[in-house]
Amino acid sequence: MAAEKGSAFLLKIGDGASPVTYSTIAGLRTTQMSINGEPVAITSKDSGGWRQLLSGAGVRSVSVSGAGVFTGSDAELRIKNHALGGVIDSYELSFEGGERMQGAFLVTRLDYSGDYNGERSYILSLESSGAVASV
Repeated sequence: MAAEKGSAFLLKIGDGASPVTYSTIAGLRTTQMSINGEPVAITSKDSGGWRQLLSGAGVRSVSVSGAGVFTGSDAELRIKNHALGGVIDSYELSFEGGERMQGAFLVTRLDYSGDYNGERSYILSLESSGAVASV
């Protein structure tokens, strides 16, 4: 398997229409995704002292974060409005190999920063709400 470019890991936001059309969030320099699972333990005296987990149970979630340079794109403004309003919307993660993941996410963090005579940058964090599917 060949190494994939980090620049080809894209975060996209839906347009709110049906069917959803996704737009790349401009200016992202870094992106990160974590798939989380909280197991359900079913350990009993018959487990021989070893922890046992129930397959398919528990809480699963996907966390996404990114950092980039603010360009004022429509997608960035949409995220800012979602962060201010606590709105859950459709997002897509796409990878260089063609894999895509789609789901509903809530913007849980949006930080802006800037230096004198420098660009304005931002950091954002998203948490999944409901199932995230590979498409």
